[in-house]
Amino acid sequence: MSSSPVSSPGTAPYYYVPGPSRWPLLAGISMLVTMAGASGWVNSMSWAPAVCLAGIAAMLVVLYFWFGDAIRESEAGLYGKRIDLSYRWSMSWFIFSEVMFFGAFFGALFYARAISMPWLADLDHQILWPDFSAQWGNTGPANIVDGFRTMGPFPIPTINTALLLTSGVTLTIAHHALRAGHRNKTAIWLAATILLGAVFMGFQAYEYIHAYRDLNLKMTSGIYGSTFFMLTGFHGFHVTMGAIMLAVILYRVMKGHFTADNHFGFEGAAWYWHFVDVVWLGLYVVIYWL
Repeated sequence: MSSSPVSSPGTAPYYYVPGPSRWPLLAGISMLVTMAGASGWVNSMSWAPAVCLAGIAAMLVVLYFWFGDAIRESEAGLYGKRIDLSYRWSMSWFIFSEVMFFGAFFGALFYARAISMPWLADLDHQILWPDFSAQWGNTGPANIVDGFRTMGPFPIPTINTALLLTSGVTLTIAHHALRAGHRNKTAIWLAATILLGAVFMGFQAYEYIHAYRDLNLKMTSGIYGSTFFMLTGFHGFHVTMGAIMLAVILYRVMKGHFTADNHFGFEGAAWYWHFVDVVWLGLYVVIYWL
């Protein structure tokens, strides 16, 4: 790989408007098929898993070709500062929507712990639930949930925290290397970031096995199990998506894409990865410590 950038930034003084595209329509159809399959899947319909997986596969194909068109347009110099600004605003609003997404889940956890649980244990409910104690990680006021143990912060969650924080550092080093025109160094540190993300997901999978096998902690383990797997599971999904994004960026770096001044594809993926880091810090404190 060359240490000097190959492509040059777009200098078009106008706002580039692409021609008619089939990809938005096909993306919408793919999402509709995916959601139809998912809704049937959770209702145990035999046809649903195949439909859901077909929709996901179709969506991946659409994204491959759609992003490919955008990359070719960028490398052809069709994108100027106006397009760059549009992409930055778009990514900012996307991350904001993700903040609201996780905010809703944190809100559900807060409501369960700080409002509903003390309410069930107050004087007005002692006749209904005389043996209920407002302790987080309980089996519910009617004890209809099998007994389980809660997940502590050591060792896996703490190791995962160190992994994600380290990945944020390696990604920042890769960004500085790209801005300095050191393509080989950029690729090395990007690969290190992706590897750290993969190790994180490996530990996350092991933690789930440990929860089911040793702690009897499942998605059906009351509100604690529901919120635990909802928050950590969706975060793991976002880590996976972030690692895929960084893998695409690594491929583009090795292909000679990006320059020191024109690399928003890299920056957008980096913003997303740092967002995932911050969300995990919140999860680490709220889920495992409090």
